[in-house]
Amino acid sequence: MLDIERIRRNPEEIREALRHRGESPERVDRFLELDEAYRAMLQEVERLRAVRNQVSREIAKMPPGPEREARIAEMRALGERLTEAEARLRDLGARREELLLWFPNIPHPSVPVGPDESANRVVRVEGELPEFDFTPLPHWELGPRLGLIDFERGVKLAGSRFYVLWGLGARLERALISWLLDLHTQVHGYTEVYVPFVVKREALVGAGQLPKFEDNLYHDVEDDLWLVPTAEVPLTNLHRDEILEADQLPLYYVAYTPCFRRERMSAGRDVRGIKRGHQFDKVELYKFTTPETSYLELEKMVEDVVDTCRRLGLPTRVVEICTGDLGFAAAKTYDVEVYAAGCGEWLEVSSVSNTEDFQARRANLRYRPRPGARPRYVHTLNGSGLGLPRTVIAIMENYQQRDGSIVVPEVLRPYMGVEVLRGPKGSEGRAEDG
Repeated sequence: MLDIERIRRNPEEIREALRHRGESPERVDRFLELDEAYRAMLQEVERLRAVRNQVSREIAKMPPGPEREARIAEMRALGERLTEAEARLRDLGARREELLLWFPNIPHPSVPVGPDESANRVVRVEGELPEFDFTPLPHWELGPRLGLIDFERGVKLAGSRFYVLWGLGARLERALISWLLDLHTQVHGYTEVYVPFVVKREALVGAGQLPKFEDNLYHDVEDDLWLVPTAEVPLTNLHRDEILEADQLPLYYVAYTPCFRRERMSAGRDVRGIKRGHQFDKVELYKFTTPETSYLELEKMVEDVVDTCRRLGLPTRVVEICTGDLGFAAAKTYDVEVYAAGCGEWLEVSSVSNTEDFQARRANLRYRPRPGARPRYVHTLNGSGLGLPRTVIAIMENYQQRDGSIVVPEVLRPYMGVEVLRGPKGSEGRAEDG
């Protein structure tokens, strides 16, 4: 959520930011009109309350009689006007608040200006692209051939964009989750958190998912609970409505959750394989920091993610996201991508963002800079560490061998118990352990 005072003081700055994001600047004008009406009504409410208090004091001092009764009747009429004004004030306040929730964050001045992903900027590339003396297969051919991925049964169970992992395919997913959590807690300094996979509406508002992305979320209407689209949502709200002390910051959290999103895909885009689906696993990194340190912490989080890809032996590149491609809550974002040889693509496995105080204002996340000082809003940062489907894709496609097998990355072997994923065995096409 944006600071109301910032919109009042610098409306043209907000208009320009919306233009750079590809959004209509007219939203600023609508907000300022509502805000002016709200403030005028607030003044009227305060005036009526002051008059009521003054009349109440006068009545208390008056002796019984016609004059006192007249003043009491005047008080009743004043009370009715005040009740109407207060109702109008609440309505204007709610409308102003609702409109404010639709404002995206303001891009940091360092963010490249551009209309869409074509203006994103590659910052660095690490690792060599794999070379093969055969034509590498995409995972949607490798997976079924090795008995690791079953698309047909996924569709039978839940419909399009779902799949089943068999045997060592399921074990690879589980091994990655365990290894990622161990790496981030034991090496990168994060604290592991197990969070609910469903959240209340206010948690999604606090994280910036509602109201904008309501159509992309799975909702239990009866209990008004929502399946998490990412662990970022519960992690954002861990300290909602709290005041942290300065010596508690920065806080580093990591959490695994399945993620549920009603993906809206264009015809022919990402329709093959497991790159984009309605359910997927992700290990999420999250930070609460002071405003002064948040951009240093952003660079550190990017390095944590790159280090993760490096340890998996995956070619990696870091992309700085432009204004037109920036996420709703982000002030600055880097995408971390890995190369997948079978489909010949760079796949985003993490989007690392600094939201500054945008989420903090929505979730009332504050800290006290020093004892007795006025609380300030924290800055929050988030990033995948990593997203599993695309990491699995890159491992399968980059580590495939001529004989159709897949070598397990060295760091995962203690978690897998095998070094190579080989061909199908048994009637259900499960991969053999060895």
